[in-house]
Amino acid sequence: MKRLRGGAAIAAVLMCAVSVAGCKEQVSGSDSGSGAGAGSGGAGATAGGGAGSGGAALAAAESLAVKGRAPKTGYDREKFGSAWADTDSNSCDTRDDILKRDLEQVKFTGGTCKVSYGRLESDPYSGKDVTYRRGSSKVDIDHVVALSDAWQKGAKYWDAGKRIALANDPLNLLAVDASTNRSKGDGDTATWLPPNKAYRCTYVAAQVAVKKKYELWVTAAEKSAMEKVLETCPAQKLPTGGNPTKAPERFHAG
Repeated sequence: MKRLRGGAAIAAVLMCAVSVAGCKEQVSGSDSGSGAGAGSGGAGATAGGGAGSGGAALAAAESLAVKGRAPKTGYDREKFGSAWADTDSNSCDTRDDILKRDLEQVKFTGGTCKVSYGRLESDPYSGKDVTYRRGSSKVDIDHVVALSDAWQKGAKYWDAGKRIALANDPLNLLAVDASTNRSKGDGDTATWLPPNKAYRCTYVAAQVAVKKKYELWVTAAEKSAMEKVLETCPAQKLPTGGNPTKAPERFHAG
């Protein structure tokens, strides 16, 4: 099936089961918040155009709790577990799950997990086509809600299982152009939006969905920015789905 574009792609992914292994026919680095490389099986950026009820994204944004940004003190990527853990137990790491979901013309090496090649057609952040080649990738897997941002807005106080779940939740992951993604850092909606303006409603809806699912708070400036974007698309739907909010007990964080 041809890869769906924009918000429709996001919604299609989010309608998949918890395991993303079977989602390839329906859709779809480095974490911009933690500087990692391309990513795993589900996607925050899949949030947006077809799942949930009309207008739900704006309503959800308005419902988010507002607090000040906590200090970044104590943040470390290892607090969210090892990168790309197979939390959905499909025998493929999260990074390759997301590559399989989001890329076209996928080729593998040594089985059906390790993606060696693929095309990111119409990258959601930049709008351009990008080629993925293992070992010299121009594709990142972005944490739509950056892990550092999450740490400063509630994740600091979670147990390891919930942090690991967030880091590997398909609802919060998206394959994107690496060079565009690097400009994001650990920015929230108030400080960074995709240059591709046509994707902004879908992107913000994805951030809202993740923050609501994991009960993360937002700053006043962030909430205002979310509402400003979503008011331009009042029928924007709220993505749902992804993985459970607690990783299996066998996974541990540093």
